[in-house]
Amino acid sequence: MSDAVQPTAAEVRAAAEAVKTALDRHLAAVERRSGEDDPAVYEAFNELAAAAETYDELLYDRYDEVTPFEIPAAEESLPPYTGPEEPNALSVLIRRDYAVVEPQRLLAQSQRVEAADDEAAAGVASGTVHGALGLLFGEFEPDEIASRHKEFGLEEGDSTLWVTASDEAADPGEWLEAPFEQVDEQRVICRFDVSAVFDDEIDAIDDVDEGDDGDDVEDPDDLEAELDEDEDEDEDLEPLDADR
Repeated sequence: MSDAVQPTAAEVRAAAEAVKTALDRHLAAVERRSGEDDPAVYEAFNELAAAAETYDELLYDRYDEVTPFEIPAAEESLPPYTGPEEPNALSVLIRRDYAVVEPQRLLAQSQRVEAADDEAAAGVASGTVHGALGLLFGEFEPDEIASRHKEFGLEEGDSTLWVTASDEAADPGEWLEAPFEQVDEQRVICRFDVSAVFDDEIDAIDDVDEGDDGDDVEDPDDLEAELDEDEDEDEDLEPLDADR
């Protein structure tokens, strides 16, 4: 990072003080909490997490150092559920990210769809990526595109699925103008996240377990030889006299 945007020592110090203040507030909220799902504790927790993350970033940018703080993932930071115990309706919110890695493949697929469907709007694809995307996502279900994304020249990114509870089903057309504008996180029953970040974490754990040089992994041939030697030693032992 260049010196022009590098945080000052005073900014790092101020961020550290903010962490201390947030830590005191969190402890005070925990000591005064009224129950397991006390919103004051949740709010103090979020403030502490935000302060710690800011300090961690500034510390790294200024001094190239890190903290032992681990900021919880989104799935761990949802607020306590306050929705109905027996929901009468639910909403499923899905986000899937893709990168367009092979535009020519994408365009070719959209042109095949146009050629096979006489009712398709003439020239929708017309050699443009955004036109091809509109045609393909109008023709195929999102789940089918997710399972066949490579055929369409796409590469999967992060994705998430949220299931939220409702007291009653929405009226037809009620939320179509702003479908994702008002999502109450306290009514999220469950969520499922997919990200390459999680795969990297698993790979890192596996690397630690296996060791850097793989010395901890025993060769199967060596193990079999050791077992054969143990069997030979057992055969050389005389049986014990039952009367002894």
